[in-house]
Amino acid sequence: MAPNAENLTAVLVKTQDLRLEKRPIPEPKDDEVLLQMGCVGICGSDVHYLVHGQCATFILKAPMVIGHEGSGTVAKVGKNVTHLKPGDRVAIEPGVPCKNCTACMNGKYNLCPNIFFCATPPDNGNLCQYYTHDANFCYKLPANMSLEEGAMMEPLSVGVHACNQAELKFGDNVLITGCGPIGLVSLVAAKAMGASKVIMTDIVDHRLEVALKAGADVVVNVSKGTIDDHEKQIKAALGGNLPQCTLDCTGFESSMRLAIRCTATGGTIVLVGMGNSEMKLPLADALTREVVIKGVFRYRHCYPKAIEMVSSGKANVKQFITHNYTLEQTLDAFDTARTGKGNPIKVMIHCSK
Repeated sequence: MAPNAENLTAVLVKTQDLRLEKRPIPEPKDDEVLLQMGCVGICGSDVHYLVHGQCATFILKAPMVIGHEGSGTVAKVGKNVTHLKPGDRVAIEPGVPCKNCTACMNGKYNLCPNIFFCATPPDNGNLCQYYTHDANFCYKLPANMSLEEGAMMEPLSVGVHACNQAELKFGDNVLITGCGPIGLVSLVAAKAMGASKVIMTDIVDHRLEVALKAGADVVVNVSKGTIDDHEKQIKAALGGNLPQCTLDCTGFESSMRLAIRCTATGGTIVLVGMGNSEMKLPLADALTREVVIKGVFRYRHCYPKAIEMVSSGKANVKQFITHNYTLEQTLDAFDTARTGKGNPIKVMIHCSK
């Protein structure tokens, strides 16, 4: 690597202003690795920052390097790094916690209030040619996994964490509302973790068709009919029963109402999609049937399991990569993700030529 090599970087300067800049190649600290970035997927949160300048409570206040669904090849290691070496290909877990707070000490490091997280203001992301990251949050990829699949470990980990939160057991039936990228990776995660039947809902027929091809047992278009009709369809698919677990991957009030109505008594609902801060929901129904409602915020301890799912052949995430661009084509890639032209599921940017 030439000492004066330039590092092409995608920088979100402000709302609706994404630029490519040439920046210096960083040096890894003692516990870090320098990565030649391989692939970075575009997430819905990236699009939110581009279009709205914020996602949930996180607000863009200064220029920020975008991108957090990444993989790369180790180019250089810090002096304390012993488990990785130059040439190793890794999936990057984008969140690096403080390791000292109550959440970290309790093992729930995703809830660390001081966590560094790629492309969450004010932290820079990894959509660039060269990037440094804490080596302990870089996971070596098996020989049979590609860098594209490595980048998909980030969204797949959300699905794994959602299933963990649902305490999914072998043989459970699962309802997943929403057939977007997170709903689809939750589908393959649930199947890999032993779900018997998975029913998926959406309002777009094309997405429901993708879900069927990816392994969903039954799909329901919830734009047609009433919630009573949808409950009947779900029960019919399960022999008159309701699913033990429901994962809401939409964030919409109507989907959450369906989740409460259509989760078995004593079952668990996991809210994965980010919606409005306040909603009107039939909580008395959940209360009287002891339906547990949990949230999901990113993931914890999920990357090793996600990698094993893919490397073993139990989870196919490559099928969800529908569009590919080079780093130089980043603006076009974000335009595809933003507009939905060509029905994208996962838009992947390749950072190395």
